[in-house]
This record gives sequence, C-alpha cells and structure tokens, in this order.
Amino acid sequence: MLSIENVSKSFVGVRALRGVSFASEANEILGLIGPNGAGKSTLVNAISGVLKPDSGSIRVDEIELTGRGPEFAARLGIGRTFQNLRLFPDLSVRQNVEVGFITCRRHRPDIARAIDIDALLDRFGLAVDAARPAGTLPYGQQRRLELARAEALGPKLLLLDEPAAGMNDYETTALAEQLRALRQRSGATLLVIDHDLHFIMGVCDRICVLDMGEVVAIGTPEAIRNNPKVSEIYLGAAEAAPHQKTVREEKQWN
Repeated sequence: MLSIENVSKSFVGVRALRGVSFASEANEILGLIGPNGAGKSTLVNAISGVLKPDSGSIRVDEIELTGRGPEFAARLGIGRTFQNLRLFPDLSVRQNVEVGFITCRRHRPDIARAIDIDALLDRFGLAVDAARPAGTLPYGQQRRLELARAEALGPKLLLLDEPAAGMNDYETTALAEQLRALRQRSGATLLVIDHDLHFIMGVCDRICVLDMGEVVAIGTPEAIRNNPKVSEIYLGAAEAAPHQKTVREEKQWN
C-alpha cells in the first residue's frame, strides 16, 4: 500500500525529516504520533504532494508520488483532512461533498459508481443540514463534513491530520467509530495523526512514532505503550523515578 523509503526534508535551518522509512498494510488504520516538531505534518504534506522531499521515495501501490503534486495524489485516490479546517465555507454541505465526488467521477469512474452522496451525508449525520452553508455548522459537524468529503473521493489512502482536535470525549468516541466504519466501507488505508493518545491507542492497528524527524518505533498500540524509548520521548522517563514513571505513564496513555 503506502511505502515510504528514506524520505528527508529540510527547511531553512531545520531538518524536519531524516531518512524516514516505513510501510503500511492494506486496509489498516496506522497512527502517526510524536511531540510537537517531530515532523508529522511535514510527512503528511510530502505524501499528499504539498511538499516535495529533498530525497527518498513515496509510493502507493508501487506508483511513485514523489514530486508529482497534490492533484496527482487526489486523482490516484489519496484524500486528506487538515489540522486547520479547509472547507468551502460559502458552499453548502452537499456541495462540499460533491467536490470530492467530482474528482473521483472524473478520474476513477468505476469507483464513483459505488458512491452515494445522500447516503454519505446520512452516515455522518449531515443530511438534515445538506443545504446549509458549511461555514455555519458547529465545529464538530465541520470535522465530520471533512471526513464525508474525503470519503466521497473514493480514497484508497486517507490522511487525517488531527481529526480529533477540539473535540470532547463523546465526539472523539464517535469519531473512532466513524473511522472504523469508513475503513470497512471503503477498504481504504488510514494514516491518522493526533495528539490524543487515548484516541490513537483505541482506533489504530499499528502506530509509528516520530521524534526529531526520525522513526523511533513502530508497532501495535500495546508495543508502543510499553516501549521505553517512546515513554522517554513523551514523559522524560529517563529522569523519572520508577514509581513516578508509572503514575505519569498511566495518566498519559489512558
């Protein structure tokens, strides 16, 4: 599915990614976590074509994406949501979803035939507001609209940058259920960035941990939870006494 090999990216005075390599499995939910500045959003921007890596290779189903741009990625069926909402606020809820669908219909008509916009709106609880301007929706509904628009693309790979940002516990639980259902319906692979570790641990099949632009661990949620290197990155475990470490880990992971 998604294959990332030795990807590096530098900005002025900052090396954001340092030889990042990992691969996803088909139809899995893969988490991407790390402290602020670890390189998570830079990596997602490189996968989606917004940024061109300085070196390395990014492929989906053996098709090279590196340097091909976001339009090529979208045509291939790579969808994404953003850390900061990027809806078309003056378009209706339905029209926002249609934007994704039009791209799918134009470039992957076989996939588009299976997409029902009305059913999508209903699944995400947006049918009653289909004619409403997207910018007038409450925040949580705007987040759901981003997901509905991304699913209308008929994605084979969906990149989700902080999908739970700003959500309460109830909304986060509902989001996890929606992501699992989306994965089952579409067969897509999901790459999910989020700072809510409880959410990530609960929804992901595997988790990749970045720190200072490098992959430091990848594995199941249980393996990541028990990885001392990950604990040190998040909790300063190297300086913590054993009892203090246990208490702090319990608070962070749960």
